[in-house]
Amino acid sequence: MFKVNRAQHVLAVNDFDSAVKYFTEMLGFTLDRTIGGWSFLHLDQFYLMVGDCQGEVPARETNNHALFAYVNCEGIDELFDQYRERGVQFNQTIADKPWGLREFGVETPEGHRIMFGQEIQA
Repeated sequence: MFKVNRAQHVLAVNDFDSAVKYFTEMLGFTLDRTIGGWSFLHLDQFYLMVGDCQGEVPARETNNHALFAYVNCEGIDELFDQYRERGVQFNQTIADKPWGLREFGVETPEGHRIMFGQEIQA
């Protein structure tokens, strides 16, 4: 029987050290380990691999392809407040959407975008 144990997103970054620092200090990810140009991080059950890929096209130049993850979560207002206090760059402020989700979006210094959403309880 097929089963997914965990999904990880993989990001290519030009400034490896700065990217890892941003994910840990600004977005609250935990650094699990760094091995051979790769850092493995997580934010609760959201897993991420950041690769040192100097010279690649920056995410911000890929337009809508820079949106790489949608995170369904709980406690979205608290997370939004934490990020705002840390000075995280938002590409979408928190708002209730007509499709039944409360959402906001963040953008990293290299242009990678993440959306966070929580189901609106009736």
